Amino acid sequence: MSEYKIALIRGDGIGPEIVNEAVKVMETAGDKFGHQFSFVDVLMGGCATDAVGVSYPAGTAETCKSCDAVLLGAVGGPKWGSDKPAEQRPETALLAIRKDLGLFTNLRPAAMRKGMADASPLKKETAEQGFDIMMVRELTGGIYFGKRNRYETEDRGIEASDLMTYSELEIERIGRKAFELARLRRNKVTSVDKANVLACSRLWREVMHRLAEEYSDVEYEDMLVDNCAMQIVRNPGQFDVVVTENMFGDILSDEASQVTGSIGLLPSASLGASAPGLYEPIHGSAPDIAGQNKANPIATILSVAMMFRYSFGLSAEAQAIEDAVDKVLADGWHTADIAGSDEQLVGTDKMGELICKAI
Repeated sequence: MSEYKIALIRGDGIGPEIVNEAVKVMETAGDKFGHQFSFVDVLMGGCATDAVGVSYPAGTAETCKSCDAVLLGAVGGPKWGSDKPAEQRPETALLAIRKDLGLFTNLRPAAMRKGMADASPLKKETAEQGFDIMMVRELTGGIYFGKRNRYETEDRGIEASDLMTYSELEIERIGRKAFELARLRRNKVTSVDKANVLACSRLWREVMHRLAEEYSDVEYEDMLVDNCAMQIVRNPGQFDVVVTENMFGDILSDEASQVTGSIGLLPSASLGASAPGLYEPIHGSAPDIAGQNKANPIATILSVAMMFRYSFGLSAEAQAIEDAVDKVLADGWHTADIAGSDEQLVGTDKMGELICKAI
């Protein structure tokens, strides 16, 4: 019997509710396939600011590193907004843990799941054709981690700048991840940049072209970020693996999530070279519905499936979770964010219960 130790960052808003359901699913899959799990609660986010005065308490990374994987619910909310000092803001904690765990690869799958075509904002004929995109976002470089500056000018008032930088090493390691993933999927990589304007993107394209020669068995194309944004809503089925830098990936992966029908369905994985992976839904903490049993736990549950697949190598177990989610959705059970007039509306806990039963 395999045993795994999981760090749980329950977080803010609906975070504790959706993590609870994900833990139930994890334990159900463990019972079926012969695995045991132990859990360590980790304080991070706005709740940490309220409890100890900072959103990223000392020792957070060390606790997570002692575990086999990290499951994060959601952090943030208007209570800890931009008017607060940086050390009290939840987004500061997110950036810090990614850096401290060396999580340079963010995987965000965006697929049209069974029974969800009617919920998609795409044209019906486009949605019904289906799509399955793996967004691969570089997570620890680029403008989010570049030098910041703010200063007074003589004639323009206050001026601010954020520096976007990328090295060949950073581009190559995320590029390799994309090509290796494509070999496990449909063998196509689309690299997204803004090489007609940005020097960073021109370097990005040079490195990706070198890798494309090395991975000659994988179909490769370049695409400018503005064109990619259009193509995701025009014909998402053309994409397999999409790889891009930090800011572009942040924006495009949110766009891709919306064409699936609900952001409440989208999981993510943040991976490094050796550190435990961090798994989380891509949606926010939704404080307006916190504690009301309305939140959709599916994205967090599918994040557990990604954990099984990418951290533990448990492909059959991951597939069982994904198949259970598809069955429950196809049977017409939906939470409020994806429910239509003819569907069976359930709450957070009931959705978790149905998926456990399907497993």
